[in-house]
Amino acid sequence: MSTLSTPSLHIDTVLSYASDSPRDGHHEPIITRSWKRCIQDYGLDPAKPAPARFVPRQVLREHQDHADELINVARAGVEQLYRHIAELGYVILLTDNRGITVQFLGDPLDEASHRKTGLYLGADWSEDHAGTCAVGTCIKEQQPLTCHHQDHFSAHHISLTCTAVPIFNPQGRLLAVLDISALKSPPSKDSQQFALQLVKQYARMIEDAYFLRRYRDCPILCFDRSREFVLINRQYLLALDGDGTLLAANTAARALLAESGLALPESRSSLARQVRVQDLFDCEPDDIFSIPRASADQVRAFRTHRRNALFFAALMEPARSAPQAPGAPSRQSTCALDELADDDPAMRKMLARAKRLCDEPLNVLLNGETGTGKERLARALHDSGQRRKAPFVAINCAAMPESLIESELFGYQPGTFTGARSKGMRGLIQQADGGTLFLDEIGDMPLHLQTRLLRVLAEQEVTPLGGDKPIKVDIRVVAASHRDLRQLIEAGQFREDLYYRLNGTILRLPPLRERADKNYLIERVFRELCEQRQRSARIRGDAMSALLAYAWPGNIRELRNALQYALATAESAEITVNDLPEECLPSVNPRPTASSARAEVPGEGQALADCLRRHRWNVSAAARELGMSRPTLYRWMKLYGIVAPNAQP
Repeated sequence: MSTLSTPSLHIDTVLSYASDSPRDGHHEPIITRSWKRCIQDYGLDPAKPAPARFVPRQVLREHQDHADELINVARAGVEQLYRHIAELGYVILLTDNRGITVQFLGDPLDEASHRKTGLYLGADWSEDHAGTCAVGTCIKEQQPLTCHHQDHFSAHHISLTCTAVPIFNPQGRLLAVLDISALKSPPSKDSQQFALQLVKQYARMIEDAYFLRRYRDCPILCFDRSREFVLINRQYLLALDGDGTLLAANTAARALLAESGLALPESRSSLARQVRVQDLFDCEPDDIFSIPRASADQVRAFRTHRRNALFFAALMEPARSAPQAPGAPSRQSTCALDELADDDPAMRKMLARAKRLCDEPLNVLLNGETGTGKERLARALHDSGQRRKAPFVAINCAAMPESLIESELFGYQPGTFTGARSKGMRGLIQQADGGTLFLDEIGDMPLHLQTRLLRVLAEQEVTPLGGDKPIKVDIRVVAASHRDLRQLIEAGQFREDLYYRLNGTILRLPPLRERADKNYLIERVFRELCEQRQRSARIRGDAMSALLAYAWPGNIRELRNALQYALATAESAEITVNDLPEECLPSVNPRPTASSARAEVPGEGQALADCLRRHRWNVSAAARELGMSRPTLYRWMKLYGIVAPNAQP
């Protein structure tokens, strides 16, 4: 079992390897090769402090831009990995292929220590600066490793343990590095074996998810040595062209190709010979493309040419719109409902039932938290049915003063009360004749009006205030409430007979935090806002990650407000995490409070203050240098407690 070295002993050991006279044989070749590079190629000194280096905000943004698609794909894997290791004191760094940390997860209680050691967003872990370390050495060697305690080049890093695994793009070039690091750990390097295997697993998952995203429009052949696990494991992935030409391969498949003496060209336009699937397997392209119809389990066995190895393959076909059967009803009649969700199971089930009820003469009760989109669902029900050409009339029973609800709903005859219109007014119920009346927050309707509404529903006629002759109406009522109407009935605040009149069926909308299609909803709402503003914009990966991680207590209404804010304050056509409202920022990366920042302005806060001083507190000039909007800079100044001298009390 190894023990922590003293700094002086560590320095002597590093220098002995650099001079080819090692004083021990306890270090792996991958580590000692890096030590030699640090001294001979970079001119680093193991005794000299190597303080954490952070790139400026604008430079970090450029690195995140380049890694945007990867950050978006990797988000779920990084968060899942963090849940496994957070309690053990680890942080996660996702760096680009130059060693710049573009995504970070860690305990906010240890933020000061993480910043000091460089285990934080924007840190530069390239080997030529930081010396031997997991990220930098992983980039140089392009293989997984653990850099544990005295494996680090700098004596100031020997308390750290870091494990890093490379992530390659579909062409085999280094794309990123996934790293987990801890400030404290057991002295034995063997304690990190499980960490290494865990990071390898998640790096492969991220790499393959990126592969599937990049080639989602192509047939993808996935194969494995086990028939039972091919559809689950998907160890080997090949993207194909329509004639069987190999477009790309994941790491495992590239290794298999290399064993067979095959290598993919750099690009389709390369002069190198294109590789086809029949070069690897004893088959023809038609054998591959017929896999979905070849057997009951949609799996087919093939053997390689070189070693006659047996593999079981399945084909993932690109998504295509299914052809519509002759005579099938047009999707136009239900497109309004289809737009409300993507692949969330609860929404899918609810919308399937809603489609069957579009033209049924049943009143509908919508239930869900505030902001979940009850009015939009009500309108979609209306637009998807036979009443869509008739009026859709909405009233919020909670927002309208009690004194006005009765006249607004039922209308009134001329001269009914002082200040009324001389010709009277048709009420909302009568205006909805032939169509749909949407009563939002029905639980807030006064009891005496509940009685009158019950009579309207029972008799399908309405009597305006001051009138004595009922008027026939044909309406469908869709009511909504975020409150439990049964509890209101028990409390004597809602009529039970009205509840059963309204409750032809109940449709429940899940809260946004529980939905599996948050990505779809964010994109849909963002697209709608962009269309309203007649501008083109996009959400960058770091902003999307923050939006997906936020709990959204205000649901879709809060999401819309947050995106409106981002569009209003962003200076470019790209929404970044810095353009989001403060409450939407990741909880694992909270920004410091103003009180703590006033006591000590660390890291980014110090850089902000220095920039403002350089520009003599000209906020516009400082914002231009930092690549952010003036409102964003003001928010950061407030967060870090930075106050201009001429604004001091």
